[in-house]
Amino acid sequence: MHAARLDASPRLQRVLDVLMTGRDLTTLDIVVEAGVCAVNSCVAELRANGYDIRCWREGALWFYRLEGQRGVG
Repeated sequence: MHAARLDASPRLQRVLDVLMTGRDLTTLDIVVEAGVCAVNSCVAELRANGYDIRCWREGALWFYRLEGQRGVG
């Protein structure tokens, strides 16, 4: 996968801004608040940019939470 660089991607910046609220967010929360469709791909790209994002399932819902930032590379 080729991940976009955060500094060059308004799409990833919007998703990160939503995750930085510190809330546990569903896929739909992120879709609506960040205006993106492929949340799982955005999260994978943010991870490639050094962000630690937790993902888990509760029933039919997937949740995401920003845990922090780590070094890349």
